[in-house]
Amino acid sequence: MHKDMNYGSDFKYIPATSIWSGDGVEVLPDIYQHTIQIVNIVLYGEPHKKEFVLVDAGMPKSAKEIISIAEKRFGSNSRPNALILTHGHFDHVGAIIDLIEHWGMPVYAHSLELPYLTDIKNYPKPDSAVNGGLLAKVSSIFPNEAINLGNNVESLPSNGSIPYMDGFRWIHTPGHTPGHISLFREEDRALIVGDAFVTVKQESLYKVLLQKKEISGPPRYFTTDWQAAWDSVKKLEALKPSVAITGHGLPMKGEELTRNLHKLATDFEQIALPNHSKFMN
Repeated sequence: MHKDMNYGSDFKYIPATSIWSGDGVEVLPDIYQHTIQIVNIVLYGEPHKKEFVLVDAGMPKSAKEIISIAEKRFGSNSRPNALILTHGHFDHVGAIIDLIEHWGMPVYAHSLELPYLTDIKNYPKPDSAVNGGLLAKVSSIFPNEAINLGNNVESLPSNGSIPYMDGFRWIHTPGHTPGHISLFREEDRALIVGDAFVTVKQESLYKVLLQKKEISGPPRYFTTDWQAAWDSVKKLEALKPSVAITGHGLPMKGEELTRNLHKLATDFEQIALPNHSKFMN
């Protein structure tokens, strides 16, 4: 491992999975979602063009799988022009150092997320006391320490553009983390959500295992600012997206997405808020 980069001391493989692990779906001709255990990554680009953008970096120890699916979609020796992070939680940066060492691509994240990616500040420890299911109860084993990408990560452009993703803009959607972002393309109203909202009850091991589709707020055990999280959901609902690719769960589109996202924005307290949380006022 490169001496200027390291994972946190609590970095480890997490033995959690779902029936969709290892599978993918072409959501749009240039957007492919792949599930790694319990989290999704997104590959942006036209197949077999050798160049693409990777959104998020999967679970710990998943680099070989990510490289394999990228080469299957874009061709051998293909490499990403960039890696865009929606945020820096362990399940979204799990293979990032290995991928940087293999591909050498630049990494971009919101400026407020950089302290967690440069070994300056740890995320708060997950709140395993929140209600919702077994996965929430065992979340105390999830890594929360900052990783260090050194000078391999930089801030996204302040004008909202996203390097190598023409037509997309990033939207600040804090709440789950301070620098969380979502990605939106106006032309077809495609939305790459990250964890601002998800389409599976991420706290429930049973529902995660079966990938039971239902709209939900951000994962409760890691969300630190619930008012900001609600505001972010309302901001995304106002965009009227046609399709949403979330960090956890299956894609949602059309009337199903419109109806469910409106309900989440309206009834956020009933659907998303935990009964109690150390992160709630």
